[in-house]
Amino acid sequence: MRETSGSVSISTKLERIARLANSLPRAPLSTLAHHIDIEWLREAYRRTRKDAAVGVDGQTAAEYETNLETSLHSLLDRAKSGEHYRAPPVRRVYIPKGSTGKTRPIGIPCFEDKVLQRAVSMVLEAVYEQDFLGCSYGFRPGRSAHQALEEVRNQVMAMGGCWVLEVDIEDFFGSLDKTKLREIVCQRIRDGVLVRLIGKWLNAGVMEDGCIYHPETGVPQGGVISPILSNVDLHEVLDQWFENEVKPRLKGRGHLTRFADDFVMTFKREEDARRMLEVLPKRFGKYGLRIHPTKTRLIRFFRPPSTSTPQERESQRQRSFDLLGFTHFWGRSLKGNWVVRQKTMKSRLQRALHRISDWCSENQHLPVSEQSKALSQKLRGHYAYYGITANGRALERLYLQAKRIWHKWLGRRNNRPLPCHVLSSPGYPALLRQCLALGKTPITPRVVGESLKVA
Repeated sequence: MRETSGSVSISTKLERIARLANSLPRAPLSTLAHHIDIEWLREAYRRTRKDAAVGVDGQTAAEYETNLETSLHSLLDRAKSGEHYRAPPVRRVYIPKGSTGKTRPIGIPCFEDKVLQRAVSMVLEAVYEQDFLGCSYGFRPGRSAHQALEEVRNQVMAMGGCWVLEVDIEDFFGSLDKTKLREIVCQRIRDGVLVRLIGKWLNAGVMEDGCIYHPETGVPQGGVISPILSNVDLHEVLDQWFENEVKPRLKGRGHLTRFADDFVMTFKREEDARRMLEVLPKRFGKYGLRIHPTKTRLIRFFRPPSTSTPQERESQRQRSFDLLGFTHFWGRSLKGNWVVRQKTMKSRLQRALHRISDWCSENQHLPVSEQSKALSQKLRGHYAYYGITANGRALERLYLQAKRIWHKWLGRRNNRPLPCHVLSSPGYPALLRQCLALGKTPITPRVVGESLKVA
């Protein structure tokens, strides 16, 4: 994202807000909206994605940009006055959720609403970054899922094994209590303009199949303001509660690692873990949230003893847990020591292969050079997240399966499959490997009779 002279000025304002919040911990802040001016909205517009899906009004970023200055001035006046600004409903769409056939509801705001939500979230982020604890990693500047995974691994290794409480919040974004959320926000934010805007977004409603309805609970998953609001809610419900009330009562070591609504707890002693498993649903129930009864489980996650039989070791290796797309299990290092290893979850690997297969099926008419570039980009995107230490076997499996899938769909371009011996021929596998691994423009293959010739 290209920096501008306005970005430097906004950074100074953000630092000023951060210093104010840091100097007044736990105190409500009532003078924040004056920082949102036309320059602030320009920066918010610059940070807003321009290629995202459109909202209920169908306006794109390019159309909004045609009269940008007038639109931003009008948006600022309406937002500050509070009388003429009405938050439009979000457009609800459903996207696949894994390979189970289930779908996840996503709310898409209008582009102008995204800009204003980005402006408010910038203020909230500068305030709450002074309050958030180190156990939280999701949707925070300078923090990533890889850091959360590394923290979990380090905690387990430091304990030499532990009891892992793998928790799943059932329909978190759809179950958030709006009243409770506003009360939590007002503990720190008392600015009337910001509180009013957040209230309008929470009650904006949802449009689905041409009908608008207003659910009593939940915030739209996919909105610009939703990540910071979810972090604020779980900071109060979980993070502070665990740090201030739970930890002092533990008989052994305990640690929490959270990325948005995904989190695990590690305990050295079994009795601490079981007590937490009993009290956690009650704590979440006070705020309208539910713990999934079947997906939440307690795992005995200790390194296999060196004196155990091979059958016992194998059964202990199968005691694993999942977090952020990775399966955590005990395995041997190159030196022969027991270490916590992380590999791609089976469901995530299958989902990636299904998407590659669907893409090859829908785009088999494209030139091979264009297909190679697109597939290379998909693989590089997968490698960028799942390419961590000791996960090479899962990445190699993805690469080999992607090569076979592409070969299958290339063979259907002429309504006949390529001969089976092509995969073992010296030329064609090298061509596919070059396309997928390096992303170079390949030589176009052509099937003539039963032999493969290169044009």
